Amino acid sequence: MHIGMIGLGKMGMNMTRRLLNGGEEKGSGVGHKVSVFARGKEAVTEAEGYGAIGTASVKELATSLPSPKIIWLMVPAGRVVDDLINELKGYLSKGDIIIDGGNTFYKDDLRRFKELEKLGIRYLDIGTSGGIWGLSVGYCLMIGGAKEDFEALRPVLKTLAPPNGFMYCGPSGAGHYVKMVHNGIEYGLMEAYAEGFELLDASRYGKGIDMSKLSNLWNQGSVVRSWLLELMEDAFKKDISGVRGYVEDSGEGRWTVTEGVDLRIPLPAITASLHRRFRSRQSDSFGEKVLAALRGEFGGHGVKNLDGDDN
Repeated sequence: MHIGMIGLGKMGMNMTRRLLNGGEEKGSGVGHKVSVFARGKEAVTEAEGYGAIGTASVKELATSLPSPKIIWLMVPAGRVVDDLINELKGYLSKGDIIIDGGNTFYKDDLRRFKELEKLGIRYLDIGTSGGIWGLSVGYCLMIGGAKEDFEALRPVLKTLAPPNGFMYCGPSGAGHYVKMVHNGIEYGLMEAYAEGFELLDASRYGKGIDMSKLSNLWNQGSVVRSWLLELMEDAFKKDISGVRGYVEDSGEGRWTVTEGVDLRIPLPAITASLHRRFRSRQSDSFGEKVLAALRGEFGGHGVKNLDGDDN
């Protein structure tokens, strides 16, 4: 198939390479044709080096594709997606397909699906997981939209995903909804690992344990084995002592927690993990100043000043 890819960041570039290579990291010679566009000319040039057809504008990318045109957006969620879709409308016609593979809020999918449906343009939301490792092992793909559009895209999905690595999840919004929950679970898993290793590190036993080797051990038949532990093993080999404990969130953890509130579903672990990330960005929070001051007021407990002295 011939597909267009807009967005050549870490995910978009490697997805382009996997499509070109027929599902292999180094190439099988039976890949798809891929036209690419990105705001940065350097990324387009790099993609051309892998065999992609570089274009200099959204219009040029759209016109380079045969009908029905298939265009995959791999850009940050939000207004940039709407802007690209609005621009693409002028170059697409009935039966063409737009795919949003980024981390979009599922309610935005519902709106976009309805708007494009009026023009006869098809829209798929595809939650994409795999990170920088997707090039070699494939991407886990969660697809929402019309079933017939999913079927039309099957050859591309088979190339991008590992065996059994893609699934039709339901109508518009379903793909990104499932990916939202996936990321919420990811938050909780990461937090549990972080807390466990922190407890070990603080104990008298943890000082003598090689955390990288322990991560490897727990992946040998243990019930907590996972790919995250494999990555943890590699991280410990690099020494994390110099890493700042500042943890960002992509938004999907927030959406998951909000959805839980809306549906009255308790999500204590995921919610706590999200709040832990917020706390990681505060070096000396006002709330904790209040706690320390209150302890001093009601119990006469010592309060530490910023210079380290006790009062």
